[in-house]
Order: sequence, then structure tokens, then C-alpha cells
Amino acid sequence: MDRLTAMEMFVRVVSAKSFSAAARQLGVSKSVVSKAVAELEDRLRAQLLNRTTRQMSLTEVGQAYYDRCVAILDQVSETEQIVTSGSRCPRGLLRVSAPMTFSVLNLGWPLSDFMEQYPELSLELTLNDRVVDIVEEGFDLAIRISRRLKDSNLIGVKLSSARTVTCASPKYLEQFGEPQHPRELLKHHCLRYSNLGPAQEWSFRDPETGDPIQVAVSGRIIANNGEVLRAAAVKGDGIIAGPSFLAAEDIRQGRLVPILKEYAAPPFGIYAVYPPNRHVSAKVRRLVDFLKGLWGENPPWEEACDVC
Repeated sequence: MDRLTAMEMFVRVVSAKSFSAAARQLGVSKSVVSKAVAELEDRLRAQLLNRTTRQMSLTEVGQAYYDRCVAILDQVSETEQIVTSGSRCPRGLLRVSAPMTFSVLNLGWPLSDFMEQYPELSLELTLNDRVVDIVEEGFDLAIRISRRLKDSNLIGVKLSSARTVTCASPKYLEQFGEPQHPRELLKHHCLRYSNLGPAQEWSFRDPETGDPIQVAVSGRIIANNGEVLRAAAVKGDGIIAGPSFLAAEDIRQGRLVPILKEYAAPPFGIYAVYPPNRHVSAKVRRLVDFLKGLWGENPPWEEACDVC
């Protein structure tokens, strides 16, 4: 068996987490797949997989070999496309990690439109608010939201931006009044993100000097999900300071009212990050270009918050 075929079978076994499942996907017998992986291990003189009767996992050297196999097979596939079709049409599996709330609100239909353009492409989208290790966990690309990307070996491309919007429902403002300065938030019920800790500060900027203003807020409700806090704000339970993409539709419909607009902190970026391969795969490059073109510097959530 040629080496590339054996490498493809090995990658399928790892991604499917099963020799039997990989064999079904490839349309061959389980024994053919097992033999291919065994031949690889003999050639490399190294154990790639830990096998038991119930589970299978990569060894340390197996993980390193798997990562290189994925990169090599992607490059081979892309090279074949160039030769056979004269174009770089995305194909294969595209694995994307993205933050939960942002993706639920803004990534669903755009990805559907993107996939319609490339019938040979398949997508695996994982929503998670933690910062994933792209290489270690096998993702092609991740979307991250930050004022500044942490230094890393990853390539970062800015897709768009968003801002923090402080707002409350008309019901809440009628009952408790509208704060005119950030420090007046000390007298209000503030809806807080639990991942920032029970004692947290909200950031603002002085409109005249540009100096930062930090306010230690408090309130009766704390949660680790923006949608939950947004719903509480709409109901009138307190003031929320959240990203514009979270509050945009409620502001458009009048369910939330922006406050402290002149004290808004600087916007933050929405980025695509991916490993620094010498040749960026067609599927990653096309998705980055698609999302950047779709959102850009005037995304729909900012247009909806223009009243801010």
C-alpha cells in the first residue's frame, strides 16, 4: 500500500475514533485499515495509537504524526485541484471553533450560504467560549473576540469589530432612573458575567480626556451566558454592558435603551485565527475572505446600534 493512502487511513481512524467507522467511510474492510496503520507503525518504528478493547487514543508521537499527516493530505488535495481543475475549490472537512453567543446570533445563516457555494466541502462547527488550542485539538480555524490578540504563533485576520453597549429596559429606567455618569452605576442593579468573577469592574472612557474609568459594579444576578443576561435586562432586572452584537436587535425593537453612550470604551475586534502553514488551505482562505466581506467594518449589529 502506498504511503499517502496509509496516511489517509490513519487520519480517518483518528477522526472517526474507530477502525470500523473509518473502514465504512472509506468503503474498505476493517482489516485493510488495520493493516495500513500497522504498516505505518512498522515503517516508523513507533506506536501511533494506544488500543484497548473499549477505546483508542493517540500516543504523543502519534499526535505529532497525525498533525503532520493532516497538513500533508490537505496540501496534496489542494495540489490535485490545481492540476485537474485549474482552480482552488475548497473540499474536504473544515473544522471551525467559535464563541457561543456570537455564533448563535450571527454565524448560522452565513455559514449555510458559504456551504452552498462549495458542494465538496463539509463543515464541523464547535461552539465554545474557552480559547481552544487549534493545533492540539485539530481545528482549521477559530473565531476570537478580543481588544487585542494574545501573542502566539497563529495567524490572525481581523474580520470585523464590535463595541460594548451599556443598556437597560425602558421599564427599569422608568423605575430607577437613567445614570448620567458611569459612577452612578454603583447605585444600580448590574447584570454581570460570572466568568469575570464576583467582584468585577466595567470599563468606560472619559469623553473629554480619553482617560479610562473603572467602576466596580454589583447586582443580584450573575451568569456565564450573555443570552441569559440579555433576557434579564429586557425583563427589567438590571443594566447590562454587553457586546453590540448581543444587544442590537433589542435596541432596534426598543426593548433595550442605550445609556452612557458618550462614555463608551474603545471597540474590540472579531478575528479569524489559524495555524501559520506556508500554504493556507483553500477552505480556510475562502471562509476568511467570505466572512470579512460579509461583515467588514460596518457589520449589521453596528448598524442596528447606530442609535448608540
